[in-house]
Amino acid sequence: MLIAAGPQAVTLKAVAGQIGRTHANLLHHFGSAAELQADLARYLTAMICARIRDAVIASRSGVGSPRDVVDLTFDAFAHEGAGALASWMLVTGNTTALDPIVETIHDLVLELDEFGGAHCRESTLALTLMALGDALLGAPLSRALELPRAAARDHAARILCEALQRDGDSSAREALLPR
Repeated sequence: MLIAAGPQAVTLKAVAGQIGRTHANLLHHFGSAAELQADLARYLTAMICARIRDAVIASRSGVGSPRDVVDLTFDAFAHEGAGALASWMLVTGNTTALDPIVETIHDLVLELDEFGGAHCRESTLALTLMALGDALLGAPLSRALELPRAAARDHAARILCEALQRDGDSSAREALLPR
């Protein structure tokens, strides 16, 4: 529902109808549509961060590339609904629902500190903000600027590669290659 119709469609009534439960049943479990959306955000973030963690570890061990990390992050915000859901929470004033998202990303960075090098936190901030912005405004802005649709991803990959090279990862150059 989130991907097909957007976060505004993720209401207690709509979800209840989709899963064959009553509105009251979901109201009892979640308390409100805002809490349902917060739990959805928590779930999405945990799932996405697990995939990104695996990609970072694979990249640092030579199996994957930093570009894989960039693509996973951008896809999470654009195609899996994370960007729309985070924006919806901000617009509707449900900002406390963003806390678990931020905490999950923080925990991921702490876990990856041994793999991520000295620039892991700055790279995470830049990559997350670029992916969110690209999900919300990337298509029309890249058209208006007459840039390829993948320009933001390519730029994010360059930024990540430069950070990794500063940390001494010579294999980071491969991340510059578009997939």
